[in-house]
Amino acid sequence: MSVRPSSGPARVLTIAGSDSGGGAGIQADLKTMHQIGVYGLSVITAVTAQNTMGVVGVQTMSGAIVEQQVSAVFDDLGVDAIKTGMLANAEIVEVVTALLAQHPACPLVVDPVMVAKGGAPLLSPEAVEGLRTRLFPLAQVVTPNLPEASAITGYAVHTLDDAERAARDIAGLGPAYVVVKGGHREETDGGAPREAIDVVYSAMNDTVFYLAAPFTPSRNTHGTGCTFSSATAALLALGWDAEEAIAGAKAFVSEAIAGSRTWNLGHGHGPTNHFAPPPPTRYRPLPGAVNRYHQGRWSVHNEGSRG
Repeated sequence: MSVRPSSGPARVLTIAGSDSGGGAGIQADLKTMHQIGVYGLSVITAVTAQNTMGVVGVQTMSGAIVEQQVSAVFDDLGVDAIKTGMLANAEIVEVVTALLAQHPACPLVVDPVMVAKGGAPLLSPEAVEGLRTRLFPLAQVVTPNLPEASAITGYAVHTLDDAERAARDIAGLGPAYVVVKGGHREETDGGAPREAIDVVYSAMNDTVFYLAAPFTPSRNTHGTGCTFSSATAALLALGWDAEEAIAGAKAFVSEAIAGSRTWNLGHGHGPTNHFAPPPPTRYRPLPGAVNRYHQGRWSVHNEGSRG
């Protein structure tokens, strides 16, 4: 981590792919950072040709240009927190890991991007082991969704109990916190989805807590994982602790999804509304409980009400 200049905003670096549709990747990260009020810096690992219907082409950057981008940012502007997203292949994972290992004091959020919303692969199979064994040990927070948690652990992750088991197992690879996001979970209440419940495990404290928010029926969910991880990194850069930052990111992405309900951009999975979320307010989740966010407020419920 670089010394913060005496004047100027907190600085957050995203290392990820470019989304020509603007809903995910570098574009979603920078929109999120701007809305939260930090200065976004970017390293592009791959250029994707995509829209709301899916990915139609990918051009991966060389390891050399990725290394040059990272070095250029650190050497001049400095960084207060880092988020990684699409790393594409084993070479880039290796380069990024080697560079970030030189900055152990800089908070790192790893979004283990593997597959696009439309199903296109965004990480080569041989790169997964590099994430597990080299990048995760450097991370303060790792944020897999359910399919990614399954790919990382090697077993199916569907239920909340599965997610808690996966969070503990992934934490065993080195990160301080693991957030297994619940947006893909199939839970119904009278035929309608109930809540999006994320399972958060703290390796330091050996505690679990749950973050819940109303499930918003919407096709505009492209880039939610990017938004969540970049919001977490942005709040860490502002000096929030990890649990506060994770909760703040949950509130931010929930507002972004809800704020896009009336949007009709494209013909597939549309983007969330990064203009919608108000500045997050600090909230410390209660361990062992369901912490529910709704309409700008948090409330606490016992574990028996987790779903």
